[in-house]
Amino acid sequence: METKSQVDARKDTIQKQQALSLVRDVDEIYSAKGKNVVHLDLKRDQPDADMLAKLLIGPTGNLRAPTLRKGRTLIVGFNEETYRDLLR
Repeated sequence: METKSQVDARKDTIQKQQALSLVRDVDEIYSAKGKNVVHLDLKRDQPDADMLAKLLIGPTGNLRAPTLRKGRTLIVGFNEETYRDLLR
């Protein structure tokens, strides 16, 4: 997999509105917190901004790290199994 851009979340924070704008260009979101992974199919599901913010934003008020986009899929947080399945 090739990296097109990389941002250091400690230096360049991405807050709520900017994080929510990332969702406009994706069809799916996988949000991992520990062993729990939430999958949203944005073509089928219609989450409101508050629900999306809960999945994307961490306790600091910034986009949770790591976050990566592969095609039209956004992966937030780290779950080894999810990464293994999606990043083949």
